[in-house]
Amino acid sequence: MQMQMHFLHTLDLIRRERQEDLEQYRQKVLLTPLHKRTQEGVCWYPVRMRRNYIGTGERLIIEVERTTHLEQPHVFQSGKVVSLFSNAEGKPERDHTGGVVNYVRDNNMVITLNADDLPDWLEDGHLGVDVMFDEGTYREMEYALKTVMQAEDSRLAELRDILLGTKPARFAQRESTTAPALNESQLKAMNRVLAARDVGIVHGPPGTGKTTTLVKAITVCLKTEKQVLVCAPSNAAIDLLAEKLGDEGLRVLRIGHPARVSEQSLSKTLDARIAAHPNYRELKQLRRRMEELRVAAFKYKRKYGYNEKNRRRMLLRESKALKADADVLEFYIINDLIQNSDVITCTLVGAAHPLLRNRTFRTVFIDEAAQALEPACWIPIMRAGRVIFAGDHHQLPPTIKSKEAAAAGLATTLFERCIEHHPETATMLEIQYRMHEDIMAFPSNYFYEGKLIAHESVRHATLGPDMPPVEFIDTAGCGFTEEQDPETLSRYNVEEASFVVRYVDRLVQDADLVNHPRTMGVITPYRAQVERLTAGIEDLEWYEVLKSEITIDTVDAFQGQERDIIVLSFVRSNDKGEVGFLADIRRTNVAMTRAKKKLIMIGDSATLSAHPFYMELLEYVQGQGFYKTVWEISF
Repeated sequence: MQMQMHFLHTLDLIRRERQEDLEQYRQKVLLTPLHKRTQEGVCWYPVRMRRNYIGTGERLIIEVERTTHLEQPHVFQSGKVVSLFSNAEGKPERDHTGGVVNYVRDNNMVITLNADDLPDWLEDGHLGVDVMFDEGTYREMEYALKTVMQAEDSRLAELRDILLGTKPARFAQRESTTAPALNESQLKAMNRVLAARDVGIVHGPPGTGKTTTLVKAITVCLKTEKQVLVCAPSNAAIDLLAEKLGDEGLRVLRIGHPARVSEQSLSKTLDARIAAHPNYRELKQLRRRMEELRVAAFKYKRKYGYNEKNRRRMLLRESKALKADADVLEFYIINDLIQNSDVITCTLVGAAHPLLRNRTFRTVFIDEAAQALEPACWIPIMRAGRVIFAGDHHQLPPTIKSKEAAAAGLATTLFERCIEHHPETATMLEIQYRMHEDIMAFPSNYFYEGKLIAHESVRHATLGPDMPPVEFIDTAGCGFTEEQDPETLSRYNVEEASFVVRYVDRLVQDADLVNHPRTMGVITPYRAQVERLTAGIEDLEWYEVLKSEITIDTVDAFQGQERDIIVLSFVRSNDKGEVGFLADIRRTNVAMTRAKKKLIMIGDSATLSAHPFYMELLEYVQGQGFYKTVWEISF
């Protein structure tokens, strides 16, 4: 009964999340005038058609370019479901067709259309692109939850009970595997997950080589298993894994819409692999002949009588027969590709693909599991004999639109539940290869029980002998006051942004970064602050020279990345000591641990210290001599 209550509750939460997501979509797109949608970045209008072509898997691809609002921030990115529409002659958008964004660069967007032919109305002009609501994800999560809840007397039912803590997790006795490329804690984690009969967890703090460990575990696993399924919540994460697995010489098949796949992984997609199959030429010839017959059947004739009618019927019958032959051949090719792949990779929701629906795998690996919603994780687990999670629950949580659903339990991941119920299944990686030991020290002590060890190659790496690895610059008492954007409700701090820009400018001069470039991330939790930081830094005279080395973005956008230098703007500064968004200290953990050689934090200690985490952070920087005030900085 308790188990059933858990799933009914989770179903309710995912429906609340869907409702909130849909409502936000309605407010941003359906109920908003065209000019307003464009201003808010959920629509590009007008756009100009640059070209169209046939891409991977014979899919129709178009490239469009926006001609106004060129600097306007927007939400378009790879994998977004969109609608291309025509607003010709000033009428309401009456013509539209769906598609998926391949990628966006500057003011150009490449879209794979869900159509076989270009729409006639493209010639009318007045084109635009809207973001669409993705219903399919919620449908698959609900289906998975219901299936798992109702499972009885099956491996799925057994796994469900183990993962949610009502049955113990078991381990087999096996000989330890050696791997020279792995350090001691990585080797321990790999052997532990390989011995798991039900569930194993690779807990990978920042910079500890989680992906390396996971790839090695998959490689060793394939010595005794014919095939494994590897999933992650995002396309970016699964593409990285697919690339690394391919580098190991494994035959990797990437399931998913080609528009959602990175260029590096395109060759691994089903469409690309079909095109490279020895029997593809025959399939293409069948389809070409089928299309020729269909066109001939419907070709306009001035005289259309009995003979012409019979001929059309004959041509269509022949075309239909060729289509049946083509379908059989395509089915053979696809099954041949699947059967001869070592690794099937896809997103969590992608595991619901029809090609995988009736397949099971001895082992399913889920990377970035601490960022995955529980309902999404059940989708691949339905096909699993055992599941191996990898991630870090002290970094960014899943993205959830509904605050109510998050607070009611949707933010708690299956990864966290497993570590809570079965701590013996998790092995933490302890040696990190990214940060100077002083950058690592505070996150290690606060989040990882002080167990992280800086590898010799990074332990003392700095920008220079006179440049400390950590600085906290206190803006308290300077009148740097936060503000809130009335439309987006995002926070920003004009004076702090101005100070950050000037400090970055001085850092570039002091470290002579023009002649000795280093990668730099200027980051903040708030989108509104990103806009102000971007505008200021792009105006600096050296920006064009170092443009490729500097990234200015939100903390969330930096998950999984690293830079030589990280400059963090906290933004919050108010009389009430409200830290808001910053109370999710996992976000700050991510921000701090992106830095390799230098971490600069800029914020108001009077506001931040109202939260115990930031009070401890301030005590750390003061104790280590990394603390300064704005008054000590001169430009």
